[in-house]
Amino acid sequence: MMFKKIILATDGSPHAEEALKYARDLALRDDAQVIVVHAVPPTPAYLGEPGRQQFISCSVAEGEQVANHAAEKLRKAGADVIIEVLEGPPADAILRVSDVRQCDLIVMGSRGHGELTSLLLGSVSHRVLAHAHVPVMIVRATVEETG
Repeated sequence: MMFKKIILATDGSPHAEEALKYARDLALRDDAQVIVVHAVPPTPAYLGEPGRQQFISCSVAEGEQVANHAAEKLRKAGADVIIEVLEGPPADAILRVSDVRQCDLIVMGSRGHGELTSLLLGSVSHRVLAHAHVPVMIVRATVEETG
């Protein structure tokens, strides 16, 4: 099967780094475009100004840093890359980009950073698998983090 648009969902975790390798190899094989997707947490409703703006600025800056790190690796390998940093639940962001950009594959890690996040992102991969309209490749890191 050949792919034209591949989503790489990333949070910078070891599992996401491993997923990047698969997305890169498939993109180079098929001359496909890679859309790097990173979701930042929704802004808490209880934050007033200027706390709200600071939260948004910090979240977006961190998200762009994670996405740019992955994009740079893909570009160095010769892939065509677009970055999407969205606010909201990660699974919803991934699914939304997949539909809007008419992607034909989603590549993502099986878990994310930290114990709580690992639980959360494990549920993200399950949600994406359950609701995606395209194939989903879930990648585990080859070496488990110790912690």
